[in-house]
Amino acid sequence: MVGFCVTAPLLDVVAKLASGTVPVGQITAARFAVQCALMAPALWLMGLPVRVPRALWLALLARAALLLGSTFCFIAAIRVMPLADALAIVFVAPFIVLLVGKFYLSEDVGPRRVAAAMVGFVGVLFVIQPSFAAFGAVALFPLGTAVGFAFYILVTRGLSRRVHPVALQFHTGLAASLMCLPVLLAAEGTGSALLDPVRPEGVAWLWLLGVGFFATLSHMMMTYALSLAPSATLAPLQYLELPVATLLGFLVFGDFPNALSLTGIAIIIGAGLYMIHRERVTARQLVSDRPAPPV
Repeated sequence: MVGFCVTAPLLDVVAKLASGTVPVGQITAARFAVQCALMAPALWLMGLPVRVPRALWLALLARAALLLGSTFCFIAAIRVMPLADALAIVFVAPFIVLLVGKFYLSEDVGPRRVAAAMVGFVGVLFVIQPSFAAFGAVALFPLGTAVGFAFYILVTRGLSRRVHPVALQFHTGLAASLMCLPVLLAAEGTGSALLDPVRPEGVAWLWLLGVGFFATLSHMMMTYALSLAPSATLAPLQYLELPVATLLGFLVFGDFPNALSLTGIAIIIGAGLYMIHRERVTARQLVSDRPAPPV
């Protein structure tokens, strides 16, 4: 999980470097195309089936579309925003998952965790306000990432029990790549700074390969971490991603959050950690309340 927290911000760094000369849509497409290319031999070497049940096709397509949209929004944001500011806003996703679980899926969520989610949203406003003043509406792109990623997590919950993680990564990369292709073809020659594809030159090829490589590596690290330890144990470690992104943003781009953004980041981390703490307390209470098995 620590490996994920280090490699995921490296994905953001190379995506921001690529965005200087390559449109956001093309970077997004490269992220999924490289992921698909890396997972294909792994799928073959592990002897995993390529086909998936037809009943899962719609969920797989929805998962790919949600991750595609959230990735596009995030790369569009970090094209102009500091990494730490954009990532802090994205960390509202766990709060969205919790609220959707309570009010839409009727999951048992206590008032303290709902209050923590609300406090987390206040922290996000602290980060958005100076970003919106400096960069305009592009500061709202990370919110699109958070919403898309929240529903991506909900869809993945169901699929992860029925599809192997490597196969899931391969099919997500393949489906998202196929979704990108017609959009890029239609945008060719339009002059759109976000979508009109260009021929990458020099080091831009390395940045595009890096986007796909670090995306695949980080997501596989998280997947295997979750297979070795409970999510409640690993979840607090994920907040290490924020200081790593802040450090890399400062070292590579000279960006550092201002006082208001730092306050918001602290509120988001605090609310997230408190929410995880309450989930652990609730889990322990459920175990202690369970009747002992008959002797």
